[in-house]
Amino acid sequence: MNERKKAAMTADEVTGFLAAHRKMQLATINPDGTPHLVSMFYTVIDGRIAFWTYRSSQKARNLDRDPRVTCLVEDGEDYFELRGVQVNGVVHRTDDVLGVGRAIARDLTGVPAEGLDEYVAYTGRKRWAYLVEPAKISSWDHAKLLLP
Repeated sequence: MNERKKAAMTADEVTGFLAAHRKMQLATINPDGTPHLVSMFYTVIDGRIAFWTYRSSQKARNLDRDPRVTCLVEDGEDYFELRGVQVNGVVHRTDDVLGVGRAIARDLTGVPAEGLDEYVAYTGRKRWAYLVEPAKISSWDHAKLLLP
């Protein structure tokens, strides 16, 4: 078995990994074809990565023009601790801006539970929310490379 296949996560491991994290690197495509890469908070809804952003942001303008994205969620410091999931796909805007925002904000340490709905309603007025429809998922868990 080659090293890439040996390090790959199972479907259940990918699901668990994405559910256990909340920050990703999101790549969209700028008008000149270069990648636009940003850190984003996300959640998982119905097995898909969901995020929200301000309507006037560069990533939102990029997604209006070209819905292709790459999402990277990773952790680990040393080589045999490295784990990650990369999702390539297209986004679809969802009307459930407040639902996506609420799910993301619930995990943020700076938003008190009693102020969550007010925060989401206030910031949600100027945002769009997206769901990522995966076309290809790649994963790795380098700890698996230590196994015989």
